[in-house]
Amino acid sequence: MMQKQYAGFTLIELMIVVAIISVLAALAIPVYQDNVLKSQINRSVSELGTYKSAFEIQMANGGTVSNSDLGYVPSDLTDGSMGTDIGVANSDGSGHLEVTMGDTAHPSLVGIVLRFVRSSAGSWTCEIDKTAAIGWRDAYRPQGCTIL
Repeated sequence: MMQKQYAGFTLIELMIVVAIISVLAALAIPVYQDNVLKSQINRSVSELGTYKSAFEIQMANGGTVSNSDLGYVPSDLTDGSMGTDIGVANSDGSGHLEVTMGDTAHPSLVGIVLRFVRSSAGSWTCEIDKTAAIGWRDAYRPQGCTIL
């Protein structure tokens, strides 16, 4: 008499596979979310930085630094709009470009103020005001930016 052999996985084997997948997901999801936050903040800083050259041209020509002068296009990650100028130019040659992270950004980044500050000598510094952010971690800081 022949015995029937069953092919397939046992319940224990399936439970082990599920446990391994759960451990991998528990490790991978926070890393993924951190990378999403870093990419959003880096993208916003980069987008704001593109307006520095237009700001310099306007300053050199004695012009204004309104959004239309800078060629500003609001980012979907910030609260910027064409109605509120992102640039401020002072009479001594200093000034700044500034946007605030908006509701379409990750909730941990909403309210962060990104700012490029121009000294009267013409040098630029990047500043991030994190006081309004609920979940900010220093690991999100873009290279070259100071945290306020």
